[in-house]
Amino acid sequence: MSIRLRITILYTAILALTLCIFGAVLYFIQAQSTLESLRSDLLSSANRLGEAVGRSNQILHYQPPLGGQAPPLPFGEFSNEQAFQAFPEREIARVLDANGRLVASPFGREGDALPLSAEGLLVLRRGEDWWETSEVSGKPMLIYSRPIVVADEFMSIIQVATSLAERSHSLRTLATTVLGTGLLIVLVAFGVGWVFSGVMLAPIQRITLTAQAIGDEQDFAHRVNYTGPQDEVGLLASTFNSMLSRLQNAFQRVEHSLQMQRGFVADISHELRTPLTTLRGNLGLLRRNPPMPSEEREDILNDLIDENDRLIRLVNDLLLLARADAGRALAKDALDATELLKEVTRQTQVLDPERTITLDSPEGLRILGDRDAFKQVLLIALENAIKHSQDAVSISAQQHSGMVEVRVQDRGPGIPADQLPHIFGRFYRGEHAQATPGFGLGLAIAKTLVEKQGGSIEMKSAPGQGSTLILQFPAQPHL
Repeated sequence: MSIRLRITILYTAILALTLCIFGAVLYFIQAQSTLESLRSDLLSSANRLGEAVGRSNQILHYQPPLGGQAPPLPFGEFSNEQAFQAFPEREIARVLDANGRLVASPFGREGDALPLSAEGLLVLRRGEDWWETSEVSGKPMLIYSRPIVVADEFMSIIQVATSLAERSHSLRTLATTVLGTGLLIVLVAFGVGWVFSGVMLAPIQRITLTAQAIGDEQDFAHRVNYTGPQDEVGLLASTFNSMLSRLQNAFQRVEHSLQMQRGFVADISHELRTPLTTLRGNLGLLRRNPPMPSEEREDILNDLIDENDRLIRLVNDLLLLARADAGRALAKDALDATELLKEVTRQTQVLDPERTITLDSPEGLRILGDRDAFKQVLLIALENAIKHSQDAVSISAQQHSGMVEVRVQDRGPGIPADQLPHIFGRFYRGEHAQATPGFGLGLAIAKTLVEKQGGSIEMKSAPGQGSTLILQFPAQPHL
């Protein structure tokens, strides 16, 4: 069962229940009101006749014949009181003696007696009124009996009655009208509720269609077109669109990562192919029969050693890059940046004693970072500067705006502007770096390590003006 149908049924059921309660209350009020009106009319007639009987004392002179019941007297013969002489024909009234026998009726007919139960007679003898409902000539009648007491003596009974047929008919008509009208209202309400629920749930339907389109087309650019108020449905549409935006960004990042991964695998395959091919070829030469001269064998063995060292360096760089990408959290220790800069400068100078490497750093520069990662970044920066320049390399450091900035500057050929955005990519090597040993992984490793320490890395360069690698690390706050 759909939500639309459930909402419509629930709404219609609530309305039907409300109409039932309203109809029942209306029927009860009408029934009580008409009954009270009939009772009031009967009381008025009974009081009028009772007062007339009390004034005339006619019942005192009435003597029933010995051995039987005398026929009732017409009201015109029974009393000279105006209440009896001009008694309306539409009203039903009887005068009974103390034993409940009929004494007088409007027309004095023997069959005019109204029912009076034994229980009612006992109540009347106690001086209390008595109401009862009974059938007379096949019609329901409301009968009111009251005692006539003269000088504290129970003398007679006044009975007045009215038919309940008209009341019953009007109540049946009211019930039929209420039931028919209520049923018509429920049917109309069901149709209106069905239409309104469809309008209210239309944005949800659009969300469903959008989700289906995304699943079918694999396109997260779809959005729910909602222009209504920002109610619960509007909030759902906004939340869904926001979720789609995040999914689109995540999907694009994943797609970009997959593209980088495919490119990375392709680059690794390319880099590994050359040394492996060389190794395979040289091993084939060594197995040639007859054996080659010793001088040539020596050259081949040297080539094998060089290619093996090249493979070791490539594997080490790849392992370092993999560890950097693995998400391993780096330490945030307080480090003396100046001392580490001096240490890395000495180590690099040992590798290239002929190269002039200058350091300009004030004492006491302290950063928050990982010691090994910081040194690795500095070694990569200096190694990169030495590879691409035959002149002096300078290192400078200073602190400003809560960051320690380290600049490594060379005087090499520089990097064209169109290549600068790509230099931190893996296995990327510019046109001028093709003849330089290396795999194009150093700056990519440095970028990853710097950013994991909360810093940033930037290259500034221009053709013919050398290059400057700018490293920034969080400075240790002053205590």
